[in-house]
Amino acid sequence: MSADITAMLEPGMFVRHPHEPEWGLGQVQSNIDGKVTVNFENAGKVVIDGRRIALIMEFLS
Repeated sequence: MSADITAMLEPGMFVRHPHEPEWGLGQVQSNIDGKVTVNFENAGKVVIDGRRIALIMEFLS
């Protein structure tokens, strides 16, 4: 399932890490071969293996 979600992520989208809520809201910087670079409010830039972690998409209004 995480691969399906990861494939949908594009730069500019907002996400949260399911196991690190204290990182806060993150903005996708890139998604290359399942490696997603996200800039989180409280953790800075983090590269996540989208095949192992299914990020949670956030839709801001």
